[in-house]
Amino acid sequence: MKHIIILGDGMADHPVARLGGKTLLQAADKPMMDWLAKNGRTGRLITVPEGFPPGSEVANTAILGYDLNKVYEGRGPLEAASIGYDMQPDDFAIRCNIITLEDGKIITHNGGNLQTEDARQLIDYLNEHLAKPINEREGCERVKFICGIQYRHLLVIKGGNKHIECAPPHDHPNEPWRPLMVAPLSSPEKAPLSSPEGDTLAGKPTLKSNEAPSGAVGGALSPEQTASLMNELILRSQELLPQHPYNQAKAAKGERQANSIWPWSGGYRPSMQTLMDQYPQIKSGTVISAVDLIQGIGRYAGLKIVKVPGATGLADTNYEGKAQAAIEALQHDDFVFVHVEATDEAGHDGDLELKLKAINYLDQRLIKPIYEATEQMAEPVCIAVLPDHPTPVELRIHVNEPVPFLIYHKGIEPDDVQSYDEVSCVSGAYGMLRLEQFMQSFMKY
Repeated sequence: MKHIIILGDGMADHPVARLGGKTLLQAADKPMMDWLAKNGRTGRLITVPEGFPPGSEVANTAILGYDLNKVYEGRGPLEAASIGYDMQPDDFAIRCNIITLEDGKIITHNGGNLQTEDARQLIDYLNEHLAKPINEREGCERVKFICGIQYRHLLVIKGGNKHIECAPPHDHPNEPWRPLMVAPLSSPEKAPLSSPEGDTLAGKPTLKSNEAPSGAVGGALSPEQTASLMNELILRSQELLPQHPYNQAKAAKGERQANSIWPWSGGYRPSMQTLMDQYPQIKSGTVISAVDLIQGIGRYAGLKIVKVPGATGLADTNYEGKAQAAIEALQHDDFVFVHVEATDEAGHDGDLELKLKAINYLDQRLIKPIYEATEQMAEPVCIAVLPDHPTPVELRIHVNEPVPFLIYHKGIEPDDVQSYDEVSCVSGAYGMLRLEQFMQSFMKY
């Protein structure tokens, strides 16, 4: 039996008064998901381990069966893998958004829906002005920016220290940005995440504040030095970016500018087994996503990356193209992971109507054709549908709460659940699963 996971990022939500107290999954038009739930088995899943942030990098890694306490290094290294940047032992890689600030507040985490071709100009401009050598003798850069996709980019700091506190910009819409600047975890003004003995961080062994990353060369930085350098880069970017012709043209039109970098979620190169090493049923696999960090998780997991033309990470993404890519991958692979970002972006924007539409598009333009194609395949295919975390439209941030999931294949004994949503799946046959239990249950078929 082959396996496919279809994940609607941030698709789960809260009851909304405008919808008569229904959640968006309860209110959305999604007949295919409801049919799969009625004819399959359902449950709920805790996707975020205790002590970890409810981010997509955490939840998607857990859904694929990995122990975050062993492999978690933040978004930066995952996106480095996706971009094709080969991290060195002394590299500290951190996700670097280009965002919009106005009146001293974070207005958007995405630079006004910045497009990749425009972002590349801004990244080149930042490298021209902000890339720094460690010293003249070493001849290598302390700081460099690497272009990713849309507003999602990478900052690499040689010898940087990961024991710093960074605020994800999508968690702080319309909040003042200055109190959210980078701080070392040892800062007396910030409550450290470590134990009183200073030897654990989110359940993992940590370095002391003056230790370098393993194998670091060229002058390792302390958490304090790393935070100071990153804050300097943030402030300098706010001076430079408004001067770029792209932002000057935006300003002339009264449109939102991409006027600041915002680094967050960094770490060193992770050590991850492939899915093939963990699950003998999987001989080969594919990941399909428009998002760098998902592609990066897939690369470390040993999956081939398929990039679909027109896949944007927004509600206008190429659903049909992703569906066709998944169908083609199932012809030769045992495992396929299809990720759709649109529902999460609509949640962050607080756009209820757009999120409802994105759920419908996911249902009809992606899940339905995949289901119809798999029903005709000679080898049976097991289908799972779920989000990674909720992104409620009225909060506009990720929240750490269980998500509903469904599993379907020909001949599965269905439970009594009749529709796919946060409330109905409470009664599902799987009950409440935790973390890697989902992948273990899914791969039993």
